Amino acid sequence: MNGNDRSITGLVMLAHGMVHTYELSIPIFVSIWLAEFDSLQLAGLEIGVTQATLGVVVTAGYALFGLGALPGGIVVDRIGSRRLIAACLFGMAGSFLLLGAAPNLLVVTLALLAWGAAASVYHPAGLTLISKGVTERGTGFAYHGIAGNLGIGLGPLVTATLLLVMDWTTVALVLAVPAAVAGLYALRAEFDETAGTDDVATDGGDSRAGTGVDSFGEFLTASRQLFVGAFAIVFVVVIANGLFYRGVLTFLPDLLEGLPGFEPIALSAVAPGLDGGGRTINPERYFYAGLLLVGVAGQYVGGKLTDRLPPEYGIAAVFGVLAVLALAFLPVAALGIAPLLVFGALFGVTLFTAQPLYQAAVADHTPAGTRGLSYGYTYLGGFGVGALGGGLAGAILTYGDAGALFATLAGIALVASAFALLLIRRERRSATGA
Repeated sequence: MNGNDRSITGLVMLAHGMVHTYELSIPIFVSIWLAEFDSLQLAGLEIGVTQATLGVVVTAGYALFGLGALPGGIVVDRIGSRRLIAACLFGMAGSFLLLGAAPNLLVVTLALLAWGAAASVYHPAGLTLISKGVTERGTGFAYHGIAGNLGIGLGPLVTATLLLVMDWTTVALVLAVPAAVAGLYALRAEFDETAGTDDVATDGGDSRAGTGVDSFGEFLTASRQLFVGAFAIVFVVVIANGLFYRGVLTFLPDLLEGLPGFEPIALSAVAPGLDGGGRTINPERYFYAGLLLVGVAGQYVGGKLTDRLPPEYGIAAVFGVLAVLALAFLPVAALGIAPLLVFGALFGVTLFTAQPLYQAAVADHTPAGTRGLSYGYTYLGGFGVGALGGGLAGAILTYGDAGALFATLAGIALVASAFALLLIRRERRSATGA
């Protein structure tokens, strides 16, 4: 990688890690909120707090994370990535400050909505920056994904560790600090945003992209051009990935809590000289963080695969494996914690192998001039529509059981695999002129 590649990759790695640090720290708080809050006061109504209730609350924040990606993608095609990334980081810091001051579940909900709105612009901004500014694009995607998984794994791990010595509101306030510092760094970053593509004129390194849509009519035209092609198939894959991702992760710590081997351990029993004040170590939080952290390997493998084979082949295989793993999760859990640890590592690696593959598929099947719009739609589907996976999981767990949840997730994975096979067939027919 050249100097410009390294400058861009360094910034997006930092920002991507921050985004997912906050995103995946939220499920750590869910089990605490279930115990702390009895009701949600909303418009004069008192709503009892259940897994379904919290599923809706968390889904609302995660939905904005995806819904805001589309306008974010439009904006990044007009003004470039750096300023949007800085705004994202400062916005996330502010939302966690609000979360730390939350006196009730309504304010928690508002803080999650603020976080979702701020975080939503990152993926179209960051991925557009890689796809247009980095010459070794596959490697850039790989390092970007690795940084995201470090945030995904270390964020919950740091959160769980801080909860050993602090209450959850103080932990939220502490977590706000790194994003504010990263935002200051983003404002000072300098690079050429279009160095990696020769079909968009460069502008001497200014932050403006110089492309995109200027009116609602152009937006409709560009959108129609995207969805009459292969991108429409990729979009379905992205939605399925989002539903699976949210569906399995939102309540995973809560699901693990009731399994053998995950009983809480008194902090004083581990550190006899430390006054734990009745605090406990919750093993499920660390299993959850570990599962996410090993996803670094999956991101790296998926990113490297995009430089070696068409991504749709990898997508079909990965989601087929995820369907099998979803069906096997509970039977393996019944065997004990040791087999589950090995299984969890495999599950975490496979879950995150898919992301760089579908990100590369978007780049392969969209024009560079509307790449931000393309990634905006991608994360509208993955994190916006996909956010419904959290609400779906909460409803299934409230009115059904974990077996029904994992069977549903397996079905979603098979849908993604089937559409990847459809994309392969389409590309073969196009290559042969049939």
